[in-house]
Amino acid sequence: MGDAWFGSVLASGFDSRVTDRGNRMRWPRGPRRYDVAMVAELAALRPVPFRLRLDGGPWRETDATLVAVGNAASYGGGMRICAGARVDDGLFTVTVVGEVSRTTLLRVFPRVYRGTHLDHPAVSVSEAARVEIDAPGVTGYADGEPLGPLPLTAVCVPGAVRLLAPGGQ
Repeated sequence: MGDAWFGSVLASGFDSRVTDRGNRMRWPRGPRRYDVAMVAELAALRPVPFRLRLDGGPWRETDATLVAVGNAASYGGGMRICAGARVDDGLFTVTVVGEVSRTTLLRVFPRVYRGTHLDHPAVSVSEAARVEIDAPGVTGYADGEPLGPLPLTAVCVPGAVRLLAPGGQ
C-alpha cells in the first residue's frame, strides 16, 4: 500500500479490533453495531505486544490494550483519546493504554469523552513527528478507514492542510 493521509487519529489495538469486528457484522445496523462489537471484544480482551519507535529513537516494547497516534484530539464520535493533540503543532500525540483488566477498561472508558483518562496510571502520552508502530495481527485504522496490517509508519506533515476560518479569514 502506498502513502495514506489522515487528519485525526491512527488507531490500533482494542479500538481497531472493535472496528474490524463491527465491519464484519451484518446485524445490528447503524452505530449499535459497534456497541455490540465492543462487548464481544471485551470478552476477548487481551494485551497486544506492541513495538513503538518515536522520531527514530530506540524501539520500545510494551504489552498494551491500544495505541493511538493523534494529529487531532478525538475520534469515534467525540472520544478524546489523544486529548492534548493539536493539528497545528507538527507533532503527533501518542496515547498508549497499557495492559488493563476488563473492569478497569469499563470503569475508565467513559472518561475518554472528557479526555480525563490520561491521568490513569495505565495510560502514557508522548509526542513525536514520526511514529513507527508494529504488533502482530493488528490492523491500523486512520480516520475510521483501514490502512492495513501493522507495521505502519506515520509522519506528521506540517502545513499539509490549509484550513480557512468562517468568513474566509
